[in-house]
Amino acid sequence: MSIDLPLLPLGRGRDLTTERGVECPGDLPVASDPTLVARARAAKEALGERVFVLGHHYQRDEVIQFADVTGDSFKLARDAAGRPEAEFIVFCGVHFMAESADILTSPEQKVILPDLSAGCSMADMARIAQVEDAWDALADAGLQDVVVPVTYMNSSADIKAFCGRNGGVVCTSSNADVALEWAFAQKGPDAKVLFLPDQHLGRNTAVLQMGMSLEDCVVWNPLLPGGGVTAEQLRGAKMILWKGHCSVHGRFSEDVVDELRATYPDINILVHPECKHEVVLKADLVGSTEFIIKTIEAAPAGTTWAIGTELNLVQRLKDAHPDKTIVFLDRNVCFCSTMNRIDLPHFVWAMESLVAGQVVNQITVDPATERDALTALQRMLDLPGKSHRD
Repeated sequence: MSIDLPLLPLGRGRDLTTERGVECPGDLPVASDPTLVARARAAKEALGERVFVLGHHYQRDEVIQFADVTGDSFKLARDAAGRPEAEFIVFCGVHFMAESADILTSPEQKVILPDLSAGCSMADMARIAQVEDAWDALADAGLQDVVVPVTYMNSSADIKAFCGRNGGVVCTSSNADVALEWAFAQKGPDAKVLFLPDQHLGRNTAVLQMGMSLEDCVVWNPLLPGGGVTAEQLRGAKMILWKGHCSVHGRFSEDVVDELRATYPDINILVHPECKHEVVLKADLVGSTEFIIKTIEAAPAGTTWAIGTELNLVQRLKDAHPDKTIVFLDRNVCFCSTMNRIDLPHFVWAMESLVAGQVVNQITVDPATERDALTALQRMLDLPGKSHRD
């Protein structure tokens, strides 16, 4: 969903209606069926402890109000694993998140995704056949033996499994630097990393946290022959970045940062590391979703913030902290379109189906993929130091 609007502080619709005759950017319409909320409550009550509802931070308010826990994708998957008595895990997120929950929970538990079309464009940018082709190309270039694959949590189960069986690891946006340190230590002084699927997180971590240069990074484009790079470029690189990105975080631009600084001289720019390198360089603070939330919670009253992450979360932070001025770091209003597919009608349908004894939209990962993905996830869990947050 994208609506062209001037830069404005986020607020509630009623605050701007009299001024501009339109709803506030960021407001979503109420559910068309006024009985849906009551039906959702009734279904959740009927299921009791048999169901555990997970709500990602980027979810709509109409859905997240029914979540037993909220958080980033890996935290939620681990929370599900910590509730073995729950027969059903209803994951209000996207497909790769539900896969991770299925990997980490017991075989007796059933993971439900209320809408199967709730995918992730970034995860979809790295298909297993493409990654295997790139791996073969690295072998042809005589480099495969010194390359360690590292995949961001925002990837499919089969990409995590690929990393697991090829000596690689999973990372989150909070521990990507630790994961890279581990990866480079595996293959000696000539080690390289194939970073999947988000080029921006890989580049930002390598350059801003690991001390590499932009020249140490090359981008592998799976749509071009040989990834669009030469064997010489691959030999000279330390980071081979997959050409993938987040469709939301990739929208933020450095010129909007400049405009906001001109408008609000004391503004603090707070962005997610999935943003483009040029934006991250202009930001005051960069960190994971949990870091963004904690930063705003700890910020003094009266401070001004521009936040570069998904709009549902930014709006929620604005509502929770009326003592601070919070603006969205974009000229356009743009929700994560796939995350927003989990709406109240789909949630009610999934819950009422479970009440009726019908398991719908169950997400399952086959045993071989689960085994190898668990290997990569366990390597991440064994990393020292930082928390495992998105």
